[in-house]
Amino acid sequence: MIANIVKPGHKTRGVLNYLYGPGRANEHTDPHLVASWDGFAPDPGRDPEATLAQLATVLDLRVKQAGHKAPKNHIWHCSIRAAPEDPILSDDQWAAIAQRVLNATGIAPAGDQDACRWVAVRHAEDHIHIVATKVRGDLRPPRNWHDFLRADNELVAIEKEYGLRQVPRGDRTAAKRPTRAEQEKARRTGRSITARERLRTTVHTALTAATGMDQFFEILTGTGVLVDIQYFPSGDVRGYKVALEDDTNKDGEPVWFSGSTLAPDLSYPKIADRLTASDPGPAAPTESHAWRRLTQAVDRMPDHLAHSNDGAGQAHIAVLVETLDALPLIAPTDLRPALLQAAAAFERASRSRVRARHQQAQATRRAVKAILRVPPPKDGALLAILLDAVLLAVVAAQHWHRTRAHDQQAEAARQAAERLRPVYQAAAAEPLAVLHQRGNRMAESLRRHQATVLRQALPALADEILAEPGWPALAATLAKARSAGHNPGTLLAEAATQRELDTATSLSRALTWRLHRLADLPQHTANTPAPLQAAARVVHPTTQQRRAR
Repeated sequence: MIANIVKPGHKTRGVLNYLYGPGRANEHTDPHLVASWDGFAPDPGRDPEATLAQLATVLDLRVKQAGHKAPKNHIWHCSIRAAPEDPILSDDQWAAIAQRVLNATGIAPAGDQDACRWVAVRHAEDHIHIVATKVRGDLRPPRNWHDFLRADNELVAIEKEYGLRQVPRGDRTAAKRPTRAEQEKARRTGRSITARERLRTTVHTALTAATGMDQFFEILTGTGVLVDIQYFPSGDVRGYKVALEDDTNKDGEPVWFSGSTLAPDLSYPKIADRLTASDPGPAAPTESHAWRRLTQAVDRMPDHLAHSNDGAGQAHIAVLVETLDALPLIAPTDLRPALLQAAAAFERASRSRVRARHQQAQATRRAVKAILRVPPPKDGALLAILLDAVLLAVVAAQHWHRTRAHDQQAEAARQAAERLRPVYQAAAAEPLAVLHQRGNRMAESLRRHQATVLRQALPALADEILAEPGWPALAATLAKARSAGHNPGTLLAEAATQRELDTATSLSRALTWRLHRLADLPQHTANTPAPLQAAARVVHPTTQQRRAR
């Protein structure tokens, strides 16, 4: 169940007009009361003698009695919605739920004769609206501080007791959603996403590419974003705000957003903390070396998440989202939309109440920035190997969040993994075909030997792998590993213990790239498409990507 407490208003009759009306798209059916403060409130939906004016009058009685002492915005309005798959609740069940939420929030504590007056209106099968006037019988305001959190906590208990879907809960670290006005403005101007979301993506990408605050602001300006840096009287930077040239208010002035209003981790202090000592490190001698360095760093993330303290774990997850932000800038054009979707989905998983100790993940951060400063590799297999490591890290991040009851973050990581799997499969297709040809050209005796190695290392999976079309590619990789001085059986056993193998659509394909990564095998399988754009180029998400957040 989800509770939504809207900003207070001052027109009781106006709220009732909406609740008992047809709705914006005639979606309201049979509006009626399911409960009220005393059980005798007039119900214009079921009682032909009752009117909306009568109901508004009795709700506002104490507001009138309080006179000028009554709060200016005296309406408390909360909607409670069940999940689509939940069973349809009866009016009595909804009445009990409303009373529990009112008690939890302090609007109408159980047994309090002076509690606020309220009604619960149902005009659809899956939700109710609770409307209360915030003046008690003793003409004082209610003690309803932190009412949303208290209502949400009560709904957690209700979900368990009623056997309803347990909705993932947030921790107030999510990025602020666009307002309805911002969404309407985007539609009027023909934009698929709002200015706030466009700026959030731009700032995230600039942060991924920058090695210091000066370069961060330089990259932002280079993308066409308006940047306003605020200073303390001492001359130190106090903060920043950004705007789009084509997003103006009614006076034709730019609409500015501070970093913290785009996302909690984009405030100036948090960006400065992340970029501290964030130099790219020594330049990689070759493009492939830069990619392998990043792959090795990402490959260690699951182990870091499993054995590091929470602060270090959160830091590694923050770097993982930077890796995902970087991938659309360096991957082939046909893979970029799906990678953008994965990065947008994982964005919510990058923040929690755990404070990140960014110094613990600087090696990976330097590796991310390094691949943005070298030409693309000439070998397409390197992208498939990196994507396999990233996918494992995302699944590990999902597990890390789940074990800490970070519901929304765990769900975001799960969605990101779902979007990454087909990208990984697409990236691996061409280099796997080359390896497949090599495997088919192997001598029969050598292929039988590789099958024996497989059966000894993975007896439970061997028959399934040997029957897959990808087996020749895996056999060729085992032969390459032996030629490089490795024990193929040991590598196979290690690769099979890593997460995500149980959800792989092809065991042989997953193991092939894991062996390349674990053994750091040289790659000469395919050519990369035309050179990519500069690392600081910003790609804005589509509507579908925005909704994935």
